[in-house]
Amino acid sequence: MKITFLGTSSMIPTKTRNHSAIFLQYQNEGILIDCGEGTQRQFRLAGISPNKVTKLLITHWHGDHILGIPGLIQNLGVNDYKKTLQIYGPKGTKKYLKNILSGVVFEERAKYEVKEVSKGIFYKDKNFSLESVPLDHIAPTLAYSFKENDRLKINLDYLKKFNLKQHPLLGKLQQGKDIIYNDKKITVKKATIPIKGKKITFISDTAPCKNALIIAKDSDLLISESTWGNEFSNLVKQRKHLTAELAARLAKDSNSKELILTHFSQRYKDLKPLESEAKKVFKNTKTAKDFMEIKI
Repeated sequence: MKITFLGTSSMIPTKTRNHSAIFLQYQNEGILIDCGEGTQRQFRLAGISPNKVTKLLITHWHGDHILGIPGLIQNLGVNDYKKTLQIYGPKGTKKYLKNILSGVVFEERAKYEVKEVSKGIFYKDKNFSLESVPLDHIAPTLAYSFKENDRLKINLDYLKKFNLKQHPLLGKLQQGKDIIYNDKKITVKKATIPIKGKKITFISDTAPCKNALIIAKDSDLLISESTWGNEFSNLVKQRKHLTAELAARLAKDSNSKELILTHFSQRYKDLKPLESEAKKVFKNTKTAKDFMEIKI
């Protein structure tokens, strides 16, 4: 699993920070969380083909999170994108997407399907699930969580006593089924080791709210907006954004293992003060920068 930060700025981009976009690669899936203006170029600079995108998760329809969508869809269309792009977003996404694309004359554009989601698991397969909850922002906004399914790892040391190394029956053990081999019963409990799936949570623009805490619970990695430092804490309720300290409190209260801050106001050229504020509450904190990669 690899996460690439394609854009880490908030409303206004800077010389070093583009608008919001985060790309999660997992097996054959490419999940893009938001698509700010210039995201297709950020893909190129990061050395990632946009054709790897399979799903687009839109947190909300403020411009800094979505103005790159027409360009992405055109890019995919002219680059022989074979898949159908799965687009998910809050209530109103179908209308807003239709409106933004209606203002562009496309010679080629990718096929796509749109689903509006709210609270709960909206996608699940044999490898992972995706969940969303509403946040407290000026526009309808969602947080998203990626949860890898728990799995069973074969206990090779235990199977040595049965002289069982490679066999189709091992697949049944990984499915949670006991097996019989050479007239001997081999149980899942002894022959496998449970591996807990990784959980990655993305908290977009929001004031502190209960739903953010609920979806972030026990995250291996929490990626959270951190628009300001404490000097602007008086704006939290009015403009509904988090400070670095509030993001850190969310990480601590949700029992997350690691916190990465993103979505920084243009006023911050140096992010060390924001990181310092957060670390006073939650030590395992980092600040994101464009093109930073996290491998899990």
